[in-house]
Amino acid sequence: MSNVATDLVTCEIADGIAEVRLNRPDRHNGMNAEVFRALIRIGHDLARDKQVRGVLLTGNGPSFCAGLDFKGVSFAPKDLLPQFIPNPLRGTNMFQEACWVWRRIPAPVAAAVHGNCFGAGIQLALGADFRFATTDSKWSVMEAKWGLVPDCSGVRGLAQLVGVDVAKRLVMTGEIIDGATASEWGLATETADDPVAAARELLALIASRSPDAVARGKRLLERAWPGSDRLTFVVERVAQLPLLWGENFAIARKAGMKKEQPVFRPRR
Repeated sequence: MSNVATDLVTCEIADGIAEVRLNRPDRHNGMNAEVFRALIRIGHDLARDKQVRGVLLTGNGPSFCAGLDFKGVSFAPKDLLPQFIPNPLRGTNMFQEACWVWRRIPAPVAAAVHGNCFGAGIQLALGADFRFATTDSKWSVMEAKWGLVPDCSGVRGLAQLVGVDVAKRLVMTGEIIDGATASEWGLATETADDPVAAARELLALIASRSPDAVARGKRLLERAWPGSDRLTFVVERVAQLPLLWGENFAIARKAGMKKEQPVFRPRR
């Protein structure tokens, strides 16, 4: 596979290691529909490339990824529903596949996190096999701020990494924690002053092992770990759709744009 580059997501391959970078630094790498599609396309390309021995996933500019760029995604039913419908073979929709495709790559994927890692960004990081973070990076399941739940495969990642009490706290509060706390709670694999360098070091070590054993080992652990991916994805979609078109999401979105405290309607 030759080097792949788009305006919004770049991919460069050297010595078998693919470096994938979100490239919207002025928007803190906020994800719009084009970014989701680019991540899927690059992820699928890397999964087919047998020369790839590892993937480094990070972001240009001040943040890893600040989450969904609301201005870049239409919430109109005619626009949202086609993107929300899952691919029958993969069991994921567009939003889920952009974050889960990294689990499908038969090589290790390490995310290097700095700055903000919010919402869809934290779910993208959870799609990696390993997460290296600066101690002052900021992590949040930010969907809670908007009256939503994580729906980019993040629930599956949380279930594998943290206890249900921690997962509930993150999903229900949307509180922001730093990289040190993320590591303590199990979200980050470890902290590092230079997470890119730390990720590269681990990927280089794994690249020294048999690529067949690495691929089989990754697949074995993904398949054997407790729970069902597809069931989780179904539950995510069923939980999210009513929220996206609900009154409280509109209230949260409007208040957020105005930097005001939202006043929600009673729970339906």
